[in-house]
Amino acid sequence: MKRKEIVSLVYKISEPMINEFGFELVDIEFVKEGSSYFLRIFIDKPGGITIDDCQRVSQVISEELDNQDPINVAYYLEVSSPGLDRPLKTDKDLNRSLGKDVEISLYKNFQGKKKLVGELLCFDKDFIRITDSELGEIEIPRMIISKVNLAVIF
Repeated sequence: MKRKEIVSLVYKISEPMINEFGFELVDIEFVKEGSSYFLRIFIDKPGGITIDDCQRVSQVISEELDNQDPINVAYYLEVSSPGLDRPLKTDKDLNRSLGKDVEISLYKNFQGKKKLVGELLCFDKDFIRITDSELGEIEIPRMIISKVNLAVIF
């Protein structure tokens, strides 16, 4: 099974269980690092995720994955918070982050930059608009955006 298929299947299996806890499934990764595979599930809730939350979710998902056995290689299951710099992958994520500072990584240079940081003003299916400290208010075409994360500014 391909990685995308594994992620899709684990999403279908785990999302209802995560929702039962009152948590949100933020992201799933299935990656190979060295000779080991890792299935990483990122969860969140208002106020943040605790270690106990991660442990409870890990236990129920691990049991269900053991029962269904959809992954044909040995792997490590990790359940964690997406962190302060959480990825914003969906319009729901972007909507929740309006007015917050974001870091946008680009596939190619845009107005002389491959990384932009600014307040998320608005978005639609084609563009994301931010206020960049150097460039001012700009619209970035979504087709050149590789990833968007919450910015961690100290």
